[in-house]
Amino acid sequence: MKTEPIGSIPRPPALLQAMAAFQSGSITRDALDREYAAALHDTLARFAETGSPIITDGEQTKPSFATYPLSGLENLAPNGVVIPFADGHARQLPRLAKGPFRYAVHAGEYTRSARAQTALPLKQAVISASALSLLYPLSGIGGYPREAFTADLIDEAEADIRGALDAGAAVVQMDFTEARLSLKLDPSGGLLRDFIHLNNQVLDRFTPEERKQIGVHVCPGGDFDSTHSADVNYAALLPDLFQMNVGRFYLQMASEPDRPAALRVVRDVMNPSHLVFIGVIDPINPVVETPEQVRSRVLEAASILPPDRMGSTDDCGFAPFADDTSTARDTAFNKIRARVEGTALSAQELGVGGAPA
Repeated sequence: MKTEPIGSIPRPPALLQAMAAFQSGSITRDALDREYAAALHDTLARFAETGSPIITDGEQTKPSFATYPLSGLENLAPNGVVIPFADGHARQLPRLAKGPFRYAVHAGEYTRSARAQTALPLKQAVISASALSLLYPLSGIGGYPREAFTADLIDEAEADIRGALDAGAAVVQMDFTEARLSLKLDPSGGLLRDFIHLNNQVLDRFTPEERKQIGVHVCPGGDFDSTHSADVNYAALLPDLFQMNVGRFYLQMASEPDRPAALRVVRDVMNPSHLVFIGVIDPINPVVETPEQVRSRVLEAASILPPDRMGSTDDCGFAPFADDTSTARDTAFNKIRARVEGTALSAQELGVGGAPA
């Protein structure tokens, strides 16, 4: 049975210290880059030690899962959309101040850096076009209408995915955590459907064969052990979500209070071409799951979904934002190892094989 990580791993303390030191001007860029390289090397090695059949770079060199394309852009203002979390803290996106919109960094750069250090299959996470659409202000931008911005955004999002595939990614995962949040902002589902339509304009540029390597990840957010939309009913999200033109779906489920109900909705909306990865690890819970717990969660899902069309994953990344230290690095890797081992146990019981990626 297939099993994949979501993406981010907590950064080593030495890297976090170096990032802060660089921001304060007390170390050089070369010194920071050495810490980035060390963190990447350690992450890939520790991923391999878990037995994970497909690994990621842990997003070690990204400022966050959402803002990596913006690093170095000079046409941004700081006062963009605010995303509140249940514990009271918030994250704020920047605002596009003038056009045109271009990515400063594409995901292929991260894939190439990791590919140079490992022969294992690599997964690359990318941010969704819908998330970056929030950069455009409601008041508009003179001389750069929303239509022009959207066209540029679709081009850049396509290049982001294609660049990762061309650089050797076995799988590209579109992070779409704003999907569930959109239903909190607009319970009618109109905003969610707008987001899906935008993302599908990107995905429609890929062939059916390429889309088998592309997936979408949704969760209620995960930052400093808090969420932004866990109170939104999963059943309201899933039917529209499965209109996404991808081959793979990565679904938060371990932390879902009524997993069977959500799984039954997935069963009813998935089609035979879909491969569904069920979350069996809760990154927010500090307790490391046992392989036996993972096996039970996989078997629970397999009692509802076709076992040959499902796999296992984590509910969310362990540190989507670089400064999130709420989960220890060792804890993250121990949880990943439990997922790998528990999935193997469930595969034996189910008699399900198959390639890992």
